[in-house]
Amino acid sequence: MLPESSTGCSFEDCQDTADWLLSQTAVRPLVGIVCGSGLGGLADVLKDQEAFNYKDIPNFPQMHGHAGRLVFGTFKDRTCVCMQGRFHLYEGYPVQKITMPMRLFKLLGVETVILTNAAGGLNQDYEVGDIMIIKDHLNIPGFAGNNPLVGPNDERFGVRFPCMSDAYDRELQQLALDVGSELGYSDFLREGVYCVLGGPSFETIAECRMLNKLGADAVGMSTAHEVIVARHCGMRVFALSLITNKVVSDYNSEKKANHEEVLQTGKQRAEQMERLVSTIITRIGHNNNLA
Repeated sequence: MLPESSTGCSFEDCQDTADWLLSQTAVRPLVGIVCGSGLGGLADVLKDQEAFNYKDIPNFPQMHGHAGRLVFGTFKDRTCVCMQGRFHLYEGYPVQKITMPMRLFKLLGVETVILTNAAGGLNQDYEVGDIMIIKDHLNIPGFAGNNPLVGPNDERFGVRFPCMSDAYDRELQQLALDVGSELGYSDFLREGVYCVLGGPSFETIAECRMLNKLGADAVGMSTAHEVIVARHCGMRVFALSLITNKVVSDYNSEKKANHEEVLQTGKQRAEQMERLVSTIITRIGHNNNLA
């Protein structure tokens, strides 16, 4: 595992990046949003936008193959910053680099982080297009030591051994259920456990069966690493998975997982996902209180 000083993720590197961004924009974000595959439209709900390409931000990870942006703005008096484009283990980044934006969020003043992702449904009761409120996660790469907190701990970010039994904020989960009910989304709103794998290959049938037995309801290739670092930094976390495909768990099935299906489902459900997230944002007050 590379030391943080060599990955550009030290406290000083993150502070320099935060200082640069704060000198470029008057927005002081209290909510940080990470957009999942096909869900980049979440940033479009922000008003008075100021956007910075990742390639122009000092010390910031660079995306392979497509552009990413950090978008600052407001939504009904709530100041926000949104990542359009996230980083994954399968792209070859060190896990510390993948999660550096969470530390940057903290130094920008963010108090609550909202993460979204596209995931495969392991729970046989889930349907394509369901939205799952994440209540817990299984960090499979972490079992092998690939945890973003491995290495020297900087107390300016957080404690050496942070608690993860409350990783996903229960008040925000209940708020999402209440908002979903108000919006008429109860039929496709679920609560469950998210499992992260390294990717980029999709899961084998045996792996899907194993993960389901371990208690996972959905599987993907992101989010958990970011959640660990966000909680290490003391921010509240809320996360959603859009179930974009049902995993193949039957050897007699001819169905195959594919990325195009993921993006297509993201388009179809994106508007409702955006409305759910934007309504939740309006109910989050300053200093982590619910409005």
